[in-house]
Amino acid sequence: MSMTWRPGDEPEHKPISLMGWVRVLYRGIPLGILVFGCLILLLLVRLIERPLFGVKRPLTPYITQFVCLNAFRILGIGYHSQGTPMTGPGAVVANHSSWLDIFALNGRKRIYFVSKAEVAKWPGIGWLARATGTVFIRRDPREAAKHIQIFKERLTAGHKLLFFPEGTSTDGRRVLPFKPTLFAAFFDEALRDTLAIQPVSVIYRAAEGEDPRQYGWWGDMDFGTHLLETLSAAKQGSVTLVYHAPVNVADYKDRKVLARDLETAVRSSLEEAGVLTA
Repeated sequence: MSMTWRPGDEPEHKPISLMGWVRVLYRGIPLGILVFGCLILLLLVRLIERPLFGVKRPLTPYITQFVCLNAFRILGIGYHSQGTPMTGPGAVVANHSSWLDIFALNGRKRIYFVSKAEVAKWPGIGWLARATGTVFIRRDPREAAKHIQIFKERLTAGHKLLFFPEGTSTDGRRVLPFKPTLFAAFFDEALRDTLAIQPVSVIYRAAEGEDPRQYGWWGDMDFGTHLLETLSAAKQGSVTLVYHAPVNVADYKDRKVLARDLETAVRSSLEEAGVLTA
């Protein structure tokens, strides 16, 4: 991970017990079958979908949503949502705590993530991201015009594009400042007058007695280790999505004010839930 956030310490990695390994198997095997079985199905459907609909994906997002919702059932993690997801094309922004965010946000609403280009090369996660229509961009100001064109094409196709404005993941106990540079593309004349953005708060609650950062994944934490710890957990917590009212980009004079208001909305629900430490 690049541009990572490092608080100085990580949760203690406890050895997995015999029963923990049993849980890894009875959760991990069904989860693997669900994810990779449906990935094969998605790719087969996409063979028909692509020539008929191009960038539009009227069928495959339902497969992704099915996988994400059932992943939480297999893991035993509670899944809840509040508020109403926006209708029509637009952008969504959320705080970023874990690889589980991908499942959580896809489970409630069909969306397409906007991610740094490096993710496309990650084993496993990169394959899934490409298959599900993730938009990959390079953090290079010289490619701003290209990004605007990509966003316009996808939004015109009716897609909802999801961004993580913090630029990195955290322990789930804080919201980092939203980077205003991300919103520069939204003020282009091709997008500004029609684009709406919905802020979403992703709130993780650890299982009783567990480290409150149970589901956070950040810094140099190893994905495989975190996945095994999640699969082996004797007690699981929950995740709640809070959908705030969408805002119109045209109502804002500049990207800094827009970024600040979206961050405030996302932060508010984590504060109300009592999970913030900073």
